[in-house]
Amino acid sequence: MSVDLYAGIPVADYAAALSWYERLLGCPPTFVASDTEAVWELAEHRSLAVERRPEHAGHAMVTIFVGDFDARVAGIAGRGIEPAERETYPNGVRKAIYRDPEGNEIGFGGAPVEAG
Repeated sequence: MSVDLYAGIPVADYAAALSWYERLLGCPPTFVASDTEAVWELAEHRSLAVERRPEHAGHAMVTIFVGDFDARVAGIAGRGIEPAERETYPNGVRKAIYRDPEGNEIGFGGAPVEAG
């Protein structure tokens, strides 16, 4: 089965959100869809959009699984954003949870650390 994903993050302060998400994701948006919506293509056919929708701001919950979990979390920290929470599940999968200034939750998940 082929899966495409377009996840939306509603925000009230669009300008502040753009700045925060650029730091979180490490780059400017892939494209600006309108004067109230910016889109980051995370992988082919898998996008994260920030949209000015004040009536819904602060209620998004998104988790993005990455193969470079430690490098991703370190890169985000290097841009001045620390996880609000960290979790490790019984199967060893790890998750770093970030909250934008409006309370939206963006998590990055990664595979367990290989024993070596």
